[in-house]
Amino acid sequence: MPPGKYGMQEEWEKEGVQEIMMDFLLPTGILLKFPVSRNDTIKSIKKMVWKNARSEALFCGLGDPDAYVFTCINQTAEREELEEESRRINDVRPFMCVLRLVAREGDRAEKLINTQISLLIGKGLHEFEAQKNHEVNEFRTKMCIFCEEKAQERQMLPWQQWMEYNFPCDLEPCCTPPHSGSLKSKNTKKFFINVKFEACDESFMLQQDPQDHPVALMRSALKKKANVFRSVRQEPEDYTLQVNGRWEYIYGKHPMCQFKYIFSCLRNGQNPHLTMVHHSTISKFQEEQGQMCSQEYKSRSLSRPPPLPLKKLNTSSLWSITEPFYIHLLQGSRVNADEGMKLVVQAGLFHGSELLCKVVTSSEVTVCSEPLWDQRLEFDINVADLPRMSRLCFALYAVIEKTKKPRGTKKKNKKADCPIAWVNTMVFDYKDQLKTGEFLLSTWPSVPDDKSELLNPMGTVEKNPNVDSAAGLLIRFANIRPHPLYYPPLDKINDIERNGDAASVTKEEYMKLKEIMDNKNYTEFFEDEKELLWHLRTEVRDRYPENLSKLLLITKWNKREDVVQMVNLLRNWPDLPAIHALELLDYSFPDPAIRSFTIRCLRKLSDDELLQYLIQLVQVLKYESYLDCDLTTFLLERALSNRRIGHFLFWHLRSEIHVASVTLRFGLILEAYCRGNIHHIKLLTKQNEALSKMKTLSDFVKSGSQKLTAEDLKLCIRQESYLEALSDLLSPLNPSIILTEICADKCRFMDSKMKPLWLMYKNNWAPEDMVGIIFKKGDDLRQDMLTLQMIQLMETLWKREGLDLRMIPYGCLSTGNKMGLIEVVENSDTIANIQRNNSNSAATAAFNKDALLNWLKSKNPEDKLDQAIEEFTLSCAGYCVATYVLGIGDRHNDNIMIRETGQLFHIDFGHFLGNFKRKLGINRERVPFILTYDFVHVIQQGRTNNSEKFERQQDCQSSPPSKTSSI
Repeated sequence: MPPGKYGMQEEWEKEGVQEIMMDFLLPTGILLKFPVSRNDTIKSIKKMVWKNARSEALFCGLGDPDAYVFTCINQTAEREELEEESRRINDVRPFMCVLRLVAREGDRAEKLINTQISLLIGKGLHEFEAQKNHEVNEFRTKMCIFCEEKAQERQMLPWQQWMEYNFPCDLEPCCTPPHSGSLKSKNTKKFFINVKFEACDESFMLQQDPQDHPVALMRSALKKKANVFRSVRQEPEDYTLQVNGRWEYIYGKHPMCQFKYIFSCLRNGQNPHLTMVHHSTISKFQEEQGQMCSQEYKSRSLSRPPPLPLKKLNTSSLWSITEPFYIHLLQGSRVNADEGMKLVVQAGLFHGSELLCKVVTSSEVTVCSEPLWDQRLEFDINVADLPRMSRLCFALYAVIEKTKKPRGTKKKNKKADCPIAWVNTMVFDYKDQLKTGEFLLSTWPSVPDDKSELLNPMGTVEKNPNVDSAAGLLIRFANIRPHPLYYPPLDKINDIERNGDAASVTKEEYMKLKEIMDNKNYTEFFEDEKELLWHLRTEVRDRYPENLSKLLLITKWNKREDVVQMVNLLRNWPDLPAIHALELLDYSFPDPAIRSFTIRCLRKLSDDELLQYLIQLVQVLKYESYLDCDLTTFLLERALSNRRIGHFLFWHLRSEIHVASVTLRFGLILEAYCRGNIHHIKLLTKQNEALSKMKTLSDFVKSGSQKLTAEDLKLCIRQESYLEALSDLLSPLNPSIILTEICADKCRFMDSKMKPLWLMYKNNWAPEDMVGIIFKKGDDLRQDMLTLQMIQLMETLWKREGLDLRMIPYGCLSTGNKMGLIEVVENSDTIANIQRNNSNSAATAAFNKDALLNWLKSKNPEDKLDQAIEEFTLSCAGYCVATYVLGIGDRHNDNIMIRETGQLFHIDFGHFLGNFKRKLGINRERVPFILTYDFVHVIQQGRTNNSEKFERQQDCQSSPPSKTSSI
């Protein structure tokens, strides 16, 4: 008998079916049944219920509709209250077509916010409460209070500072100071700006110098307005400039040419369009947001219980315990291994990547589902010498007895290890207390096949949440004393030397120290070098502070005297440049004092600099041992001070919420951010809904039983629910850009394996240009993000030195499990398409060296051709350097593109850092970078004797000039 089918999943996924029969259970005991449209909202369905219930018995027993809420069983078999009544029933997709109407309980506003956050972050907040974990509860309380206080402080800001948070300007990297180099001389020619006032249809042109500040432009606009509109006198300080069609404001802190929008207009020969906005408009927006948030924060603060008074406990100093550290390995559970094997557990104590003492191995036991060891594992380290961030790492593996000798050898029988699982846990809890009692550790499946790599100190300290199927290890931490043992606070220790050795330095020692410090690749040291470094640690601090990481690597973290001296030395260590401090966030440096020092240095990062390194900072969160850490607080603080940072922090965290090892940590940070910026929830929810629809469209295109055409996709997009979800949202790729109205006629899907969606939007700012995004499902875009980030960083460094190589680090953002968005670079095509379209035979297309030059001539007639070839030359030089430095492989004509303006750029970075394709053991990459004959032909303008142009391209690659025009 075939298994029965339950649920409505298939019904919801059917295309073309607009009505579904639903059952409604009322609190009066009446059952209603009638069809609803898949596009109906919960709110409209509630109105239909009340309309149909009027003719039923006991209708008078129903009160006001707002006093009730629908509940259903969702796709994860959980009861869900549908507080967010603007959702469509097709997006809710209950497991069965049954909605139950129940009376509302509790604070409706609080429940609505919780529902919105749960839907937005993709994880129910009730799951955090179900953890029944004191660390989780305290972290939630602390971070929510912190974020809400930041939000309330933000609402009290003057309108200019509030505006800077909501709409941060996007600046172009340039030389320092801005007017240095040839920038000033090249831009003495004035340009025209199209200016209009808000709520005014008329606009006028102003002639402006690129080096003028926006205040000068606003002053000119006010004079023009006084002459044209005869309005009352206003001051420039009462206005700001808004970029038309973009959520970005321009202030008077920088020259006009520094704003990326102005810069791009000047480069493309266009007139910038700006709008004068009065501060009263901005103050009105600020007041509306404040009213939305204040009520929620007020209700939460009133319902928050007062903190409990601290209990005075009898405690002992950890450093007074000279006994060896040990644990009890009790038993395992749900272990799956072949019969005839022996099970073994390996345990090691680590501080970062450093093994503190010898690894301890348990006895061998026979394979079974619940193996029993009941064995004491003692480590060769005293309790007093345990570092604060000691990490206990376990590996469970099976031993096979090999009975047959390998053919052709005389070796004796040997044992082979089959890794099964690993798990890590901290020795101290989040309150600095040495752990005691029993702990059931839910393990992670092992990947390495080498015994030396069985332990995974770099892995997470979180338990595997899949407790029903993962193997478990039951251990017990010893009760060494009847009182709790705490790691002593270092700032209260006065009886240990603080400044280290004050011995004199000989000339030989100083020369040896200089040699070690000058060698940037020094990561491993001989014993005499370690002794020298430690002996001269104050010299390192005073003369070579940027080499702090080398000193930290040789510190003996299993020796408490050295730990105290190192931490005290850090207190007086000069702040490092952020680029050097980032190194200290590696998992090899877990000590809280180091992390605190690093964050102190990172606070000097500007918002633009922080955005450049945000991807790495989010990844570093995975190495943190506890939920509450300086890095989390720092990121939340900066995200709540700049909405652009908050936008990308949200998506970098949200894109990995499906990864089991970080689900809890990332979910809690996302919740805290949302509570600190309730107004942003609405904007992010709109983006999330659009991405959900894109995912549905992608699945529709891929899973079609018959060959689908672009017309089928357009027909689907034209549905009301899709048009509403896919229009009027901020672009996840760039929150300054508004995707106003999707153009279904211009949308299509590409022919590659993953069939990415090509979606086009109208641009109200420039109707002749469109904004395009590519939605791709099936590929992990994080590697492309990293490569493009490195290219953008190179471009920024070059521009700061006065060299603009016309790079195009287009937008790319991972938004979920193997899906994300890619920016469409308008008016561009691949080299392969250009060659095919300009050749008579597809077989000889790649050998047509004139195709590329002829294409540029057709797009850039007459005097524009020289500028296009200049753009091609500069960008070709830039990408030759970038692809060589980053070791980017798999370069061919299908992943090299060119814009009609001449800018060349690379796409599809599936192979980088030297990870090249191989065929039959042969490396397919034959050259360090791509510079083909047809590229050289374009650079030489089609003349074989024109070597001067090619030599200039070589100069751009090898020794960038100190002064190059940036516009």
